Amino acid sequence: MPHSTTSAGFFVTLEGIDGCGKSTQAKLLAEAFRSLGKTVVATREPGGSPGAEEIRPLLVEGHKTRWLPETEFLLFTAARFEHFRIVIGPALSAGKIVVCDRYVDSTRIYQGVVRSDLRRLVDLLHERLGIRPPDLTILLDLDPEMAFERRQATRSSEMRFESFGKDFQRKARQAFLGLANENPERIKVIDATRALEIVAQQVFEAALEKHRE
Repeated sequence: MPHSTTSAGFFVTLEGIDGCGKSTQAKLLAEAFRSLGKTVVATREPGGSPGAEEIRPLLVEGHKTRWLPETEFLLFTAARFEHFRIVIGPALSAGKIVVCDRYVDSTRIYQGVVRSDLRRLVDLLHERLGIRPPDLTILLDLDPEMAFERRQATRSSEMRFESFGKDFQRKARQAFLGLANENPERIKVIDATRALEIVAQQVFEAALEKHRE
C-alpha cells in the first residue's frame, strides 16, 4: 500500500552492487533536497543508529564465511529494526525526507537470493516487525567488472562482501534487476556507468517526480 508523502514524510533508498556509487549518490541526493529547503535525514545500512552502528562491523568486516546466511540475515534485520524505530520512523512521522544508502532490498538480494533461499522469510519478518518499505528505490545498475575496479580504488576494512568475488556480484546484479522488474512502481533503474553529475541529475529527477505524486 502506498504511503502519503505529505503526512508521513518521503523515504528514498539507494541500492545496487558494491562499487556502484550508492554512498556518493545518496549524499548528493540529500544535498539536492536540502537546496530546495527540505529537511533531510541522510543515513545508511547496516548502521544509522547507535546500536545498528555497533552491529555494522560484524557484517561488513572479517572473512566471507564469518556467518551462516541465516545468522547474517538476522543480524541485518536486528540492525534495521533499531535503525527504523530510532531514526527512520520518527523522521518520517515528522514529515521529513529520509535518504538511505541500502535498505531491505539488499537483504532480499544478498541473503535472500544470492546466498540462501531466505526471500520469503525476509519479507515475512519485516512485515511482522512493521518495518516500512521505501516510497522510492533508486537502483544504480553497473557491470560488476567496473564496480570491482571502482571499489578497489577505495579499499577499506569494509570489504567482506567484495571478497565473495565477481560471480557473486554478477548474481546480485541480476537479482536486483529481477526485483526491479517485480516492483516497477517503486524501483527506478538508473545506468551508473555515466558521469557522476549525469547520474546525480537523473537520481534527483526521479526522486523529485515521485515526491510530487
